[in-house]
Amino acid sequence: MKRAHYTHLLLLLLGLPFLAVSYHDYADALTKSILFFEGQRSGYLPADQRLTWRGNSGLGDGWMAGTDLTGGYYDAGDNVKFHFPMAFTTTMLAWSVVEFGDCMPPPDRRNALVAIRWATDYLLKTVSQPHRIFVQVGDPIADHNCWERPEDMDTTRTVYTVEAPNPASDVAGETAAALAAASIAFRSSDPGYAETLLRTATRVFEYADTYRGAYSDNSNIRDGVCPFYCDFDGYQDELLWGAAWLRRASQDDSYFNYLQNNGKTLGADDNINEFGWDNKHAGLNVLVSKEVMENSKYSLQSYRASADSFMCTLIPESTSYHIEFTHGGLIYRPGGSNLQHATTISFLLLVYANYLEKSSQIVNCGEVSISPTMLRQIAQKQVNYILGENPKGMSYMVGYSSLYPQRIHHRGSSIPSIKDHPKAVSCNEGTVYFNSSNPNPNLLVGAIVGGPGEDDAYDDDRGDFRKSEPTTYINAPFVGVLAYFVANSN
Repeated sequence: MKRAHYTHLLLLLLGLPFLAVSYHDYADALTKSILFFEGQRSGYLPADQRLTWRGNSGLGDGWMAGTDLTGGYYDAGDNVKFHFPMAFTTTMLAWSVVEFGDCMPPPDRRNALVAIRWATDYLLKTVSQPHRIFVQVGDPIADHNCWERPEDMDTTRTVYTVEAPNPASDVAGETAAALAAASIAFRSSDPGYAETLLRTATRVFEYADTYRGAYSDNSNIRDGVCPFYCDFDGYQDELLWGAAWLRRASQDDSYFNYLQNNGKTLGADDNINEFGWDNKHAGLNVLVSKEVMENSKYSLQSYRASADSFMCTLIPESTSYHIEFTHGGLIYRPGGSNLQHATTISFLLLVYANYLEKSSQIVNCGEVSISPTMLRQIAQKQVNYILGENPKGMSYMVGYSSLYPQRIHHRGSSIPSIKDHPKAVSCNEGTVYFNSSNPNPNLLVGAIVGGPGEDDAYDDDRGDFRKSEPTTYINAPFVGVLAYFVANSN
């Protein structure tokens, strides 16, 4: 990359005038980003369901294993419940409330807690039996070969189960993190529920740590979860991540010691520039840095150093800069569903900025010193891009602004609602709706799609799932990001 482009990016990320006063309605976007989760619900829908085109679904889930696994969320535009990304979604929703709940208008905070509880009630079911973890419901091959509404599902609802001594450190570690983080979110409003979550998180983490290994390495699991949500990056990060959240939630020194003693052996210094449903390293380092900066726990300094290093990769004038941006200014990673990187990294930028500011510190990136304000400006640029300040001039959140994706890759959104078309739409009958060039009949309000590629191009094509499919784990961190900017738009 030429030096002139470094300067261009620095101006783009840190110095444009519109970052000072934004015209975006962050409050509207926040409300809609939370509403999206109601469109992803599985199970019996409550009377106060606001996306009324949805109906009950997956009511027999769990019967193949002799247990109740109704509820939870579909991860994206299909009808499978993948528990690994669902748990990560839950952790990020909870972290959004823990870190930025005070920035949320009361109705939004209340609805965010409802969204978290829809997930945690389900996750509690997945770990309710001793020495057994349910890691997925639904045969993804059969599901992906059909285009049908969740209300009409007639594909096999296989229950994928891991039993001791077989490993599931990744799913169990992430589930422990989700329950522990949620226990903090619920502590003031429902202390009894919070205690249940924390107690269960402790037990689930014991399973994760005792029977070490990736869930997708089990022969009875691999064909069901791969290549969709295989553990590609190893299970070690989820062990540290789970321990970090249990430390935050309980203040138990045993988890502090775990982080201190296992950081090196479990690879806390590896892959530190990634954060998402499969790789927790950057988030782990930011989370643990709070202990270093605010509580002077210097034996965890290596986590702080890794967090600083990650922040420096985003700064064009830093010698360690290497995160790629599109010409329009969007964080870009190859592989599809790109906005998941923009939302998770923006979240980490804002959280880290808060930790730095509270402890009156900055990030040193060689010859460049980075203030909390600079990190927030980079995050705001990403938010504004997603909401419409981009070369296409369109919002990538459905229902926000006047120009947004109309043909998202989402079965329930693209097929007429069961309320308008009561007759079942079978597996193959839905194909006509998939192939249609018409806009989706049901608006999945608040859904953030996978987004544009490295050329900032987006064609609003239902068939291009890498760009047009929304996921819960794109939205979840964005809830916290938007909450921050509702209270701090300037």
